[in-house]
Amino acid sequence: MNDISALLALAREAAAAGAALLTTAGSGAVHSKGDRDFVTELDLEIQETMQRLLRAQAPQIAFRGEESITQSSDFGHAERTWVLDPIDGTSNFIHNIPLCAVSLALVYQGSPIIGVIRAPFLGLEYYATEGQGAYLNDAPISTGRAQHLRDAIISIEDYAVGPGAETKNRTRLAITEALAAVAERVRMLGSAALDLAWAAEGRTDGCIIMSNKQWDMAAGVLIARESGAVVTDSDGSTHDVRSRHTIAANPIISRKLLQLIPTSQQ
Repeated sequence: MNDISALLALAREAAAAGAALLTTAGSGAVHSKGDRDFVTELDLEIQETMQRLLRAQAPQIAFRGEESITQSSDFGHAERTWVLDPIDGTSNFIHNIPLCAVSLALVYQGSPIIGVIRAPFLGLEYYATEGQGAYLNDAPISTGRAQHLRDAIISIEDYAVGPGAETKNRTRLAITEALAAVAERVRMLGSAALDLAWAAEGRTDGCIIMSNKQWDMAAGVLIARESGAVVTDSDGSTHDVRSRHTIAANPIISRKLLQLIPTSQQ
């Protein structure tokens, strides 16, 4: 299977299957992956279900899921790879907060070319293919048009947990303080996929995510980019798999957000 429209249809089918499980199956046992970092049995069930479906119809495409026991060793070498976060926003899900999503991307030579994000508790499906625009529930979307931070709602990622969290959070707190002084509002959604999808839709006016894990970012980065958002690293360079951070907004707000990031992080 090589046709991009057929691959998009497959990605949407797989994401729909994962989303159906997310809304109908219980979380099952919850296990710790590290400091305040959790995985549920449902994360694993969704990933296994989607992986089987994708491999049955496109066996030539590699697969990498966040919850793989071994993170597929061919990710860095395969020409095409499915990249999946079965539940982006697991902590939200565990606490019955509906801000969580299935996030699936097809990455070609390190860059996403298909992205699908389904937030089933909110009734939202975002998708995009490279060069074909971004869509929400089959309607085209475009990023927000705010020109000033005083008119902008900006989302930021969760504060860090695990090794190095104290140092990482100094930067995050500095960014929060800087935003609080100038933005209309600051929001923390708890889902990087929704941070990017909502910036793409214009529901928010931009997002600052001080990380770049591909299963979290790949689908949302493409959707945001296809909506007209500028997606960069914190130094202003074009976002790619090697970027450390992920900032998305319209061109004017993007420049203003980059100015708020401490120089040491740029």
